[in-house]
Amino acid sequence: MTSAGRFAPSPSGELHVGNLRTAILAWLFARSTGRRFLMRVEDLDRARSGAEAEQLRDLAAIGITWDGGVIRQTDRGHLYTAAIDRLTSAGLTYECFCTRREIHEAPSAPHAPQGAYPGTCRNLSAAEREAKRAVRPAAIRLRAAVAEAEVRDVLHGIYTGVVDDFVLRRNDGVTAYNLAVVVDDAAQGVDQVVRGDDLLPSTPRQVYLASLLNMPVPEYAHVPLVLNADGARLAKRDGAVTLADLAAAGVPVDKVRDALLASLGLPAGPLEHALAAFQPAALPREPWTWPGMAGRDA
Repeated sequence: MTSAGRFAPSPSGELHVGNLRTAILAWLFARSTGRRFLMRVEDLDRARSGAEAEQLRDLAAIGITWDGGVIRQTDRGHLYTAAIDRLTSAGLTYECFCTRREIHEAPSAPHAPQGAYPGTCRNLSAAEREAKRAVRPAAIRLRAAVAEAEVRDVLHGIYTGVVDDFVLRRNDGVTAYNLAVVVDDAAQGVDQVVRGDDLLPSTPRQVYLASLLNMPVPEYAHVPLVLNADGARLAKRDGAVTLADLAAAGVPVDKVRDALLASLGLPAGPLEHALAAFQPAALPREPWTWPGMAGRDA
């Protein structure tokens, strides 16, 4: 299987310009290194009817192309179950009955990293587990043997972050992101992951999980986010930030694309023009503030 990069949106609504900027970067990283570029819809949670079609339409409109069909996580449950079964057979999982409130209020384990799961359910007896199952269904957690792991990132260098007993399957039966993304990337031959740098803190968990499953660790590039005028992460509530809203305000898609490319120091026009000038080392390392384009001359 040839190597690949990917973009993997969650179909919770239309993509905003921050999402589109990350998609452009993922495409440029993959195409500049001769990789396939794959599209994966991460629809295990928060899927809204019609959102997938809207997202794919907008990605195509700015010039993103992908290889093969669109992959959906809801079609891949058997792969996630197989991975959890492997870990369970190796004694690397346990049932957890904690609520979010109980986790928040529980004292941390000695020497545990800040924010790590305190291990409340790690050593329950069989009788204790049976009693708790009568109250609420169990989530499945990883029984981690380390407290942190190291990630090598193209833009951030070496990053060391927390690894705790993180959730693999929620108590409603939905596979957790950290497991699904590791399994999917390995199954699809994805060896390059470009995504927002808000996801960098979760990456050490994924690297550690991949090692337990004997799956390859991708090359990572966590790229800066787009912010609003107040310095917060851009969101749909920040006005005209989707292609549809911008079009309604008189801003055509090519103007939006060119603004995103300019923010990366890349030439305007079709993405192929930017590809010829793309150099990862020259990318901005700081977040970009969306200037707003509604009401401007188109």
